[in-house]
Amino acid sequence: MLALLGAMLAAQPARAELAGVVVPDMATAGQQLPGGHGADDLPWASDGQANVPYVFHDPVHEARIIGFEYDIMKAIGPIMHRKSRFIQNGWDGLIPGLTRGLYAMVVDGIEMTPEHKAAVLFTRPYYVTAERIVLRQDEKGLDSLAALKGHTVGTIKDTAAERMLLTQNPHGVRTYDEETDLFSDLSNGRLDAVLIDQPIALYYLTPSLKMVGAPIGSVAYGIAFAKNEADLRNDVDKALGVLMADGTLHRILARWNLWTSQMADYTGDHTQLDVKPVDYDAYEQAMARIRGSHGWGLVKRYASFLPAVGEGAIMTLAVSILAMALAVGMGLVLALGRRYGPAPVRWASTAYVEVVRGTPLLIQILFIFYGLPSFGIRLSPFTAGVLALGLNYAAYEAENYRAGLMGVPRGQMEAALALNMTPRQALRLVVVPQAFRTVVPVMTNDFIALLKDSSLVSVITLTELTETYVRLSATYYDYVGTGLLIGLAYLLIGLPFVRLAHWAEKRMGKALAPSLEGHH
Repeated sequence: MLALLGAMLAAQPARAELAGVVVPDMATAGQQLPGGHGADDLPWASDGQANVPYVFHDPVHEARIIGFEYDIMKAIGPIMHRKSRFIQNGWDGLIPGLTRGLYAMVVDGIEMTPEHKAAVLFTRPYYVTAERIVLRQDEKGLDSLAALKGHTVGTIKDTAAERMLLTQNPHGVRTYDEETDLFSDLSNGRLDAVLIDQPIALYYLTPSLKMVGAPIGSVAYGIAFAKNEADLRNDVDKALGVLMADGTLHRILARWNLWTSQMADYTGDHTQLDVKPVDYDAYEQAMARIRGSHGWGLVKRYASFLPAVGEGAIMTLAVSILAMALAVGMGLVLALGRRYGPAPVRWASTAYVEVVRGTPLLIQILFIFYGLPSFGIRLSPFTAGVLALGLNYAAYEAENYRAGLMGVPRGQMEAALALNMTPRQALRLVVVPQAFRTVVPVMTNDFIALLKDSSLVSVITLTELTETYVRLSATYYDYVGTGLLIGLAYLLIGLPFVRLAHWAEKRMGKALAPSLEGHH
């Protein structure tokens, strides 16, 4: 990593050279951006759920996005005569979404490693930093990478810190998706130490934690672009040069208490600005108030969550109802095909049911959203979520209906045919209604299961109840109260359908056999 950073630093212009950077050629401003975005649009993505101090939700005004990367992008927009627009996406979906054309660039503390450079294009680094060790206040002696050997150390997955630890201490490494979980485990004694990027370490320190030792290694962050967006990358790279040359980047980082001697050496900017760390101080004060909240303060905080929880609940309910409608219709077609169709239809229906039931729902969601564009099929996150859930549950509903059809005595079909009904009329008017009576109770139970499985659509940028929980709990470090609130929301949504299932069981007769009820 040191050699890599040295090569990148050597390739960057000195301070005097930066002063000569020109504003990007506005002749390119009329070009269409990826995914059909407008000529004046500059959409960029980050994971703002637990991403302090990069891009995150303001703990004072939770609906507002803040962070030093957010401020950098706001400053780049006017230089390019474009409107900077933030798009939320989960960490694992950022690069797939970039290649799919959901946005023009990704700004999320992405390390400029050789592996990442092979996958995407990067601008010059907009921030260079190092790894730091964080301990509990009562820990001593673990102040170097060598000293961590033999201890349980945590870090974020797929980072330079993880690679350092795996080289030094392969059997004691625990990796995490979220910083809040990482530091919570350190505070609770599940980890002996944390190795993490310095900006994260600085902002996640609490009175019970401390940063120790000297900076370790080097890390450089760059703005990522799809491989075919070299022109846009070059324009944004020039805009970054302007921010470095006129001191804007220095001022932004100083407000967040992130301007370091390493950044001064990188940019050649050794000026002393009279800029107070106002954004850092505001965040620290907000978190101190949150940690000290109790009683009426907690009640007011949870009350402020209600609009976000309500929006998440509406999204959850909309996705679930539409997906279940698709599952019911398609499941009936599959069941009829398997029971009464010609051989090719029976084989195709059976293959569909077995393949869908034999593969994880999460893989199906990701394939429909990120894989289908390779075949020219681009779906919105909402449509993809409904389609994935509906197609998955159709396989299970098909089995329920097939069991219901098999439960209808053969004599019913024969009697209908004897009354001069066609086979299609016999199915529609006699067989299917009787089968449906036995299936309705278990179908209602399946909807309740689908309601909970809808949480998986959060991986394709839909903000439903589970995603709302992740965002709120990560912003306020409150997993208990927020979890109870979200759990109550799920309960209130699902309770009417639980009552409907009980009513259907009493009204329409006993439910199907336990083996069919328990297929989920």
